[in-house]
Amino acid sequence: MDLNLLRALDALLQENSVTRAAERLGTSPAAASRMLAKLRRAAGDPLLVRAGQELVPTPRALELREEVSALVRRSDALFRPATAFDVAGLRRTFTVQAADLLLTGLAGPLLERVHGAAPQVDVVFLAETLEGGPALRQGHADLELGVLGHLDPETRAETLTEVPMVGVARGGHPLFDGPIDARRFAEADHIGVSRRGRRHGPIDAELARRELRRRVAVVVPSYTSAMMLASTSDLVSLTLADWLPETMAALGLRTFPLPLGLPPVAIGMAWHPRNSADHAHRWFRSHVRAVAVGALGGGRS
Repeated sequence: MDLNLLRALDALLQENSVTRAAERLGTSPAAASRMLAKLRRAAGDPLLVRAGQELVPTPRALELREEVSALVRRSDALFRPATAFDVAGLRRTFTVQAADLLLTGLAGPLLERVHGAAPQVDVVFLAETLEGGPALRQGHADLELGVLGHLDPETRAETLTEVPMVGVARGGHPLFDGPIDARRFAEADHIGVSRRGRRHGPIDAELARRELRRRVAVVVPSYTSAMMLASTSDLVSLTLADWLPETMAALGLRTFPLPLGLPPVAIGMAWHPRNSADHAHRWFRSHVRAVAVGALGGGRS
């Protein structure tokens, strides 16, 4: 049955008057009378019958009165906006898919913020094994954090900040003996970072535009392993600008601006729309946003 008719039936059975029911429903007596006629046909019962100047309920109407009223109250509650949830008592596990380079600097501050407000919330971090959307669509991850690409059409995404990429090499690398231009940069041996073993990317395209070519001597699956390798060799890698300075110093690494004029990379977070309105998920996203923007720079959202 049409929910509007159910609401009309409730008003008619509570008021025993077409006029008063119309006022309660915010409609005209004629419209309420037409609804009563529809309800009579649907119920196979007159429901309200005239007794002098008044309408009185039939036995069938009396049977329906309380049940109909309860149904209307439940339907109103069903679509009522959810009340604020208890953050301190929240028990939930959030799964975040992110690159190891970001996790190294963000996982600690994120857990500190989250556990400070909701001690029973757990966070599972996944490697980028299903980057680009499938993990979100399939429900394997609640949030994807990093450089977003090839997302499913329905996926919601938010840019958190934009960060330049810089080169990184050990402090005593010959590159630092003079100005680092595109030619000297290309002449160095490089570490490629790719889980899929890719050797070329935007840097190679920009070098080719300048009629230069670099040698990618080794490919590793993570930026963390690339930094460890760069610290003990004459290989050059990449990292985010102003990222993990204490770690860089401890490894004896130095960074330098890329001499190629490349645009900064956009760091964002993505989630499936099934979670967009969920209070707990929105709360968790707010903490991820605050930590990422605070650690990576103001950026734009």
